[in-house]
Amino acid sequence: MKIDLNADLGEGADSDYALLQLVSSANIACGFHAGDAQTMLQTVRWAKALGVAIGAHPSFPDRDNFGRTRMQLPPETVYAQTVYQIGALQAIASTEGATVRHVKPHGMLYNQSAEDPVLADVLARAVQACGDQLVLVGLAGSESIAAARRLGMQVCEEVFADRGYQANGALVPRGQPGALIEEAQQAIDQTLSMVKDRRVQAVSGEWVSVNAQTICLHGDGEHALAFARRLRESFAENAILINA
Repeated sequence: MKIDLNADLGEGADSDYALLQLVSSANIACGFHAGDAQTMLQTVRWAKALGVAIGAHPSFPDRDNFGRTRMQLPPETVYAQTVYQIGALQAIASTEGATVRHVKPHGMLYNQSAEDPVLADVLARAVQACGDQLVLVGLAGSESIAAARRLGMQVCEEVFADRGYQANGALVPRGQPGALIEEAQQAIDQTLSMVKDRRVQAVSGEWVSVNAQTICLHGDGEHALAFARRLRESFAENAILINA
């Protein structure tokens, strides 16, 4: 059994290099919610040296609120902004002899495209325009995955170790009870259930089927490194290989 382990990086945390030694895929912020050209370059260099798959992490233009503000932008604006961010990382990666392999939207862009088929289609078309080889990473079972599949794109369905789920398979919105799982063992148990049994228990008690192809490991938490190491140990104990 194999699973991809990804982390959102280049967002200003001090633990990026250490996390890169524990994950198989890196989603690098492209400047709209966090990061800048120098940070992108450094993260690409580290990822290449460590053999970690490089991905773009585009966002709504929202540095003040870390990309977590709900926005209703014209489709052509979202398309252009997404292409702009992916292209910037592709240019930097190219100068280092590296390749951008995947795209994972950030924050509210991720959440809105997971539920809005129109936004999901715009996002998928923007990713596809940047290269047929790019894999779109999106919430398992969401509109973003469906839109990419309609275009014949490669997809990777994502689940979250430390986020609560609703009965419809969506994440519990941040700020609501059960949105974040604070206890490490509970998060590990949830992750193992998603990977091994392909199901997750919603905050309301129901079991929801999920296709777990990649696990998101949030790198900005207080105990991110310690949790990452515990998660890897649990994977090893259960004969689960980490592979991009």
